[in-house]
Amino acid sequence: MKKRILVTGGAGFLGSHLCERLLNEGNEVICLDNYFTGQKANIIHLLDKPFFELIRHDVTMPFFIEVDEIYNLACPASPIHYQYNAIKTIKTSVMGAINMLGLAKRVKAKILQASTSEVYGDPKIHPQTESYWGNVNPIGFRSCYDEGKRCAESLFFNYHRQNDVRIKVMRIFNTYGPRMHPDDGRVISNFIMQALQNKDITIYGDGSQTRSFCYVDDLLEGMIRLMNSEDDFTGPVNMGNPGEYTILQLAENIIMLTGSKSKLIFEPLPADDPLQRQPDITLAREKFGWEPKIPLREGLGKTIAYFENIVKQQ
Repeated sequence: MKKRILVTGGAGFLGSHLCERLLNEGNEVICLDNYFTGQKANIIHLLDKPFFELIRHDVTMPFFIEVDEIYNLACPASPIHYQYNAIKTIKTSVMGAINMLGLAKRVKAKILQASTSEVYGDPKIHPQTESYWGNVNPIGFRSCYDEGKRCAESLFFNYHRQNDVRIKVMRIFNTYGPRMHPDDGRVISNFIMQALQNKDITIYGDGSQTRSFCYVDDLLEGMIRLMNSEDDFTGPVNMGNPGEYTILQLAENIIMLTGSKSKLIFEPLPADDPLQRQPDITLAREKFGWEPKIPLREGLGKTIAYFENIVKQQ
């Protein structure tokens, strides 16, 4: 049966891939975006599809529609973008959650929240399990995002407990792939853009800090499996690739795959930047048999091909 599905932030990196996949699975998809960080170019190839609808709207304002499911992805997700207008970021997380949960309550839709590994802050335990409460600076430069997402999770669980709203909460760890914004300041897009232009690759700190990188197709598979999981399973559930790489290893991989002449330069580490970030995905494996399949080099190859086209057009 064809479902009517609303995707907030649908013109963003993750949202555009999700819209495409949901359409390919035979659903009717309504994409909501205000283009604060999303781009129409990400979904322009979907505009001629008969069951795709694009609406320009800001989730901080109420929205009324009849839908079966809501994927709430709207929020700037890279430090450059979410610190650019910190108040707007908090409003998007908190007011966006209130408005979308209110909609889900009214129309009895199931709703999924794209939360983040940032709710763990600079973690004191490694790897991070869903039961860990986190180590977050509530007034730091990253708090607009971290605390906004933590508050959104609280809202989701309170709407579930108080109003029986069917919720799913996923905590997304570093995800990459085509349609990442070239200027979003994230480590993979930064390194690839620098490497393709043979510019120095900037490493903050000594490069020993670790990250786990999940290819976008793997993450979407987990997201959809979570949405379709039993109603009594709410999450939160970690989603990411547990393979751990140092930032230095990532830079060396990208230089090799691009054949770049870039040199490595080192800068001081920014405030509140976590030294380790690795998901424990035991729960996702147990509940709906999900784990990432695409190795880092394969995913990087596809991402580099996308950025090569961008560099050619500049």
